[in-house]
Amino acid sequence: MAQAETTATDVCSGGSDFICDWVYDVTGNEALAEILGWTVERPLKVILILVVAYFLNRLVRRAIARGEERMIQDRERKLQERQAEEVEDGRFEDMELRAKQKAAELALATEQAKQRARTIGSILRSAASVSIFTLAVLMSLGEFDINLGPLIAGAGIAGVALGFGAQSIVRDFLSGFFMLIEDQYAVGDIIDVGEAAGVVEGIGLRTTRLRDVRGTLWHVPNGEIRRVANKSQQWARAVLDIEVAYDTDIEKASRVIKAAADEVWIEHLPNATIIEEPEIWGVEMFGESSIAIRLVCKVEPGEQWATSRIVRQRIKGAFDREGIEIPFPQRVIWTRDESS
Repeated sequence: MAQAETTATDVCSGGSDFICDWVYDVTGNEALAEILGWTVERPLKVILILVVAYFLNRLVRRAIARGEERMIQDRERKLQERQAEEVEDGRFEDMELRAKQKAAELALATEQAKQRARTIGSILRSAASVSIFTLAVLMSLGEFDINLGPLIAGAGIAGVALGFGAQSIVRDFLSGFFMLIEDQYAVGDIIDVGEAAGVVEGIGLRTTRLRDVRGTLWHVPNGEIRRVANKSQQWARAVLDIEVAYDTDIEKASRVIKAAADEVWIEHLPNATIIEEPEIWGVEMFGESSIAIRLVCKVEPGEQWATSRIVRQRIKGAFDREGIEIPFPQRVIWTRDESS
């Protein structure tokens, strides 16, 4: 029986090696074709794969950097628009001081936005680099006829095991990443995350640090934050329910409360800046021994508590001058004389 003729396809990995095919076609030497295929062509392919991966990585990193700068510019533009709206209000006599305060706040917010954007960009760049070069290494190993099946299967099993064992950490990192992207809160904001509430002192990919009103520092895992109440974005509202006695003239009491709040509004105190005219919303509640009149003041973010304290103090003084009673709990007691 005649022996089947050996072809370049049989010698050179199914004909996928160009140099091996060419050498075998020219010389007919199987050993020489295989040697040149392994020592010349395959290393050249690996070098080409790595070079393409290098330039692809640079291209992706450059695109991420542009997106990072765009995020920073958009944040700066929003902050500047907000500052312009507040300065154009026209109520403030000390506009120079006000402008300096707003410039300082804008600089701080801008720097925080830059740090947040750089953090996001750094994460995306690292993830892109790892993904691109891991794929390049796998493709390079495949050029030397290394069976990647067991390697990929082992990596998959390790990934599943790692996912189960460290799922809380992974959840914390993913939650932190999306919090940074969505700009839910920043350093210096006052937030409530359920079990803890306070001023944000630090934001990481795994935890958020909060300082509450008693000075306690809370480390809250990002994956456990189900909802966030941000009390210091754009503006806030001081809501006061002022209680008066049942025999009080409601119209008079409302005028006195409004006048006391207007004083604070006109004075525009540094730590109690009311940005719109205070409003009386009317009778809010009938209590056991009092009627509650609701006053609302739109204030600068984070100043609602200081504003409430100052307005309450002014209202107390105005009530004393006008003879309006702030009620205290009263009880009607019925007695029975059993001797009669």
